[in-house]
Order: sequence, then structure tokens, then C-alpha cells
Amino acid sequence: MKFEEGLRKLEHIVSTLDEGQVSLDEALALFKEGLSLTKDLSKTLDDIERKVEVLVRKDDGSVERKPFLQEDA
Repeated sequence: MKFEEGLRKLEHIVSTLDEGQVSLDEALALFKEGLSLTKDLSKTLDDIERKVEVLVRKDDGSVERKPFLQEDA
């Protein structure tokens, strides 16, 4: 499944749960599916983040590649 598809599916699950019009069993199943999707999407983002590089201009004008490091919040 592509990232965008998974994200749309997760958004639909959240919307459905927010409406509150499903049975408890259905809500639990959707919640579990949402957790699984969240885990998969997070892993995909982590994998992509490891591949991303940034270009940093040094004082001497040259350009250096560095890995993208996201600061912890």
C-alpha cells in the first residue's frame, strides 16, 4: 500500500470513530486497524527520513551533504 493510500484510510478510520455511529465491536476493530496503519506509516516515514540528505553551505562557499536529522520535540 502506498503511503498516501494508508494515510487516507487512517483519516477515514478516525472520521468514522469520531462520528460514533458504529458498534463497540466495529469501533474496536477500526481502532486496531488504525493502530496497525499508524505503525506502518510511521515506519515508512522513518525509512524515508534516513534516505533524505540536506545540503549545507560551508563558510568557504563549498557545499557539504549531511543526513537529515529531525530534532526531538
